[in-house]
Amino acid sequence: MRIRVSQQTTYRYAPPAKSMIQTLRLTPRNHDGQFVVSWRIDVDVDSRLRQGEDAFGNTTHVLSVGGPIDQLVVSVEGVVQTQDHAGVVRGAVERFPESLYLRETDLTVATEAVQAFAQDAVAAEGDPLGRMHALMSAVHARLEHRPEAPGPGQAASAAEAIEAAGADGAGLAHVFIASARSLGAPARFISGYLWTPDAGADAQAAHSWAEAHVPGFGWIGFDPQNNLCPTASYVRIAVGLDELGAAPVRGAHRGGGEHAPEVRLRIEAQDQSQS
Repeated sequence: MRIRVSQQTTYRYAPPAKSMIQTLRLTPRNHDGQFVVSWRIDVDVDSRLRQGEDAFGNTTHVLSVGGPIDQLVVSVEGVVQTQDHAGVVRGAVERFPESLYLRETDLTVATEAVQAFAQDAVAAEGDPLGRMHALMSAVHARLEHRPEAPGPGQAASAAEAIEAAGADGAGLAHVFIASARSLGAPARFISGYLWTPDAGADAQAAHSWAEAHVPGFGWIGFDPQNNLCPTASYVRIAVGLDELGAAPVRGAHRGGGEHAPEVRLRIEAQDQSQS
């Protein structure tokens, strides 16, 4: 499948900000089943945009802008070729051993409630792969998806999602991750895009899911929001221990008023087997 992504994020500051700095994780990398045909990031003001990699091997761009800044637009345009590998991820950059992804974070603490949820979810499954599928299905069935997330970097923790019996997509991924780790399975957070065929090109949204390491298979994606393993409709962007580590945008500004970024996202796809 050939997926075209066009995203425009507008920041407005009143009064103007004196300066700002952001770390952007908005660029996908190649791996088996995902090939980046073209990708670029543009900023509509004089700025410094320095490309690099973070500790997990994600492609990053550090954006530095001097003030005064009353408006700033960050544009992303790209095309990715994808194939359905049943969620199995091979050929990706791996900087750390799988055991690192057993580490808890503030958003993925395995509280007693999380542990009880996990144990109950996999009680009828014996093999590792079956347990992860059962866990994904349990998160999907028992926790309500509430898309009104408070904003980037503000997703519900696993404990909060369990207590509230629901969360945004990132919060559901946190439940899966914390639960999987409590069962001894390394797990991590993934940010990216999902093309949804039933939605129009302008009604698409960024997406998040989880990956777990399964003996004999390696890393496999699990999307508890949709109760499926990632297909060719998914574009994998960044990996982290939780949503904060894989957030598409993190940063700060000096001076200026509070701002709510306006995001316009368009995703189009062509199933080349039918072309």
